[in-house]
Amino acid sequence: MRAIHLCFFIMRNSTNRARLAGVPVAVLAVLGALSASAHAQPDTLEAVVVTATRTPVAQADVIGDVKVIEREILDQSAGLTLSEILRQHGGVQVASNGGLGKSASVFIRGTEARHVLLLIDGVRYGSATLGTPNWDNLPLSAIDRIEVLRGPAASLYGSDAVGGVVQIFTRRGAEGVLAPYAGLTLGSYGRREVSAGLTGGERDFSYALGVGHVQETGFSATNSQAQFGNFNPDRDGFEQQSMNAQVNWQATPAVELGANVVVSSADNQFDSSLNNSAHFDVRGLTTTRTLGLNAAKTWATGGVTRLQYGSADDLTRNLYLTSDTRFDTQRQQWTLQHEQATPIGNVLVGWDRVTEEVSSTTAYAVTRRATEGLFLGLQGRHGPHRWQANGRFDENSQFGSASTGSVGYSFALNPAWSAFALVGTSFKAPTFNQLYFPGFGNATTQPEEGESQEVGVDFARANSRLRLTYFEQSIRGFITTSPTVANIPRVQINGWSLDGQVAVDAWRFTGQLELLDARTQTAGANFNRKLPRRADQQLSLSVEKALAQWWLGAHALLVSERFDDLANTRRLPGYGTLSLSAERPLGNDWRLSVRLNNVGNKTYETAWGFNQPGRSIYTTLDWRPRR
Repeated sequence: MRAIHLCFFIMRNSTNRARLAGVPVAVLAVLGALSASAHAQPDTLEAVVVTATRTPVAQADVIGDVKVIEREILDQSAGLTLSEILRQHGGVQVASNGGLGKSASVFIRGTEARHVLLLIDGVRYGSATLGTPNWDNLPLSAIDRIEVLRGPAASLYGSDAVGGVVQIFTRRGAEGVLAPYAGLTLGSYGRREVSAGLTGGERDFSYALGVGHVQETGFSATNSQAQFGNFNPDRDGFEQQSMNAQVNWQATPAVELGANVVVSSADNQFDSSLNNSAHFDVRGLTTTRTLGLNAAKTWATGGVTRLQYGSADDLTRNLYLTSDTRFDTQRQQWTLQHEQATPIGNVLVGWDRVTEEVSSTTAYAVTRRATEGLFLGLQGRHGPHRWQANGRFDENSQFGSASTGSVGYSFALNPAWSAFALVGTSFKAPTFNQLYFPGFGNATTQPEEGESQEVGVDFARANSRLRLTYFEQSIRGFITTSPTVANIPRVQINGWSLDGQVAVDAWRFTGQLELLDARTQTAGANFNRKLPRRADQQLSLSVEKALAQWWLGAHALLVSERFDDLANTRRLPGYGTLSLSAERPLGNDWRLSVRLNNVGNKTYETAWGFNQPGRSIYTTLDWRPRR
């Protein structure tokens, strides 16, 4: 428990940039305390990740900071939204405009919400007008696992991946195994959730199919501090229907074909004073659709060539009191890449093309653009050395060419400890809203350009993994919307992150600590002001224990104060929440789970004028027949 007390001490006492300088010694003490506890644990199978290199690689060989959220974590997170799960287990920060289904922003390493790329089975998803995905319209029941890459990845994926990448992998089948499943959740705020599906396969063919329904009467998403008169003290509910499917066919020993689809439609209630809708619940009808078609060819040399077509739609209808609005955006992508093992490592070479289109009741001066990219990569290891290098060249139909690159190196100090360093560049094209939305956009806005560095140490042994990282990122031409859309010269982001997971006998400890200093460096009234809605300190901790047939857990989140505006005049107080979970099997095929969120009924905001859930309880009954 020494490590937990020390983390709380750091959170309480590290309040500005100067104090960050003393963090390494304290955090290394945490690493030592936790790693000593796990010394005698047996070895476990190393996870394979994809997002950090665009190719399947053992997580131990990845230099980038990757966090994997497995299906069992999602099963234990009843009542939480996808963005809240990412905050608790992925080490990211979140701002939400209310409860389930409401707009949420995800911040990785202190960058903007538009600086996070979301992939669903390799398909880019997000709104081309807003520049962000609709996180909470993605059905949790469809997800098998999530990979969170923290740190710039523009040299792999191009624009959008300035702060990091979140990739969702949907459920898939396995040859020879038929596995039906079903689940029912009932809980606070009128929550009713049902999901069912099956996964399986025969010989060279596998499949997965799932459906889900979520409904909640909700609570008032806004309060009296809401801006523009958008306060109506009624319940703001949410209802969603979803479907996911995936098929894979090993056509020959060397050729694999696959397809995956996710469709989710939601009816979301929120408050707005636009279009004479004061004191009226606006209905937001949102549909998310992603489609991926994949082909892979394995050559006699051991190389693999992959071809993917992807399509992602973000469709929104807002039904106001006197009028309706429509914002439909579509992204289509083609990707062709080849991976080849060589004496110096795995070589990656590829091409992709992404088109973005907007169809809306709002008139945009430009409604379509395309980006073509060429990328190269090298990833390998020899003895105690690991390396990764990536380069990318993009040609954007609006802004011309952009080149990005990154280099990473890691050295194993001993079988458990390694030290690493990464440097890289990034860019981000403006969104269609930032360029062309009437009365808001600025058509002269230019892409942002970033430079980043990170160094740290990594510990991995048996059932334990700990990683300490110091990171810096400078973004030139940063796009601000306050007071108007414009490029400002520079923002600077510095920070420390600590991620750890330790299993000791019947206990499991996991946690993420982030110490952040994100500020504008542009001369003027807002010089050295903190970027909005980023906390200087955020700590999440989970302590779980197996007891008889029960699996019990306590999950804490501590977040320091933030500001809701760039001028740092609207202060959002810090807060802490505690949740409790318990689950146990009921016979061979059934499992009962109970989760109590926000035990202390803490009142807090992550965005000015928007409420967050109070104390709430959820009970889940899962059916998974054993074969």
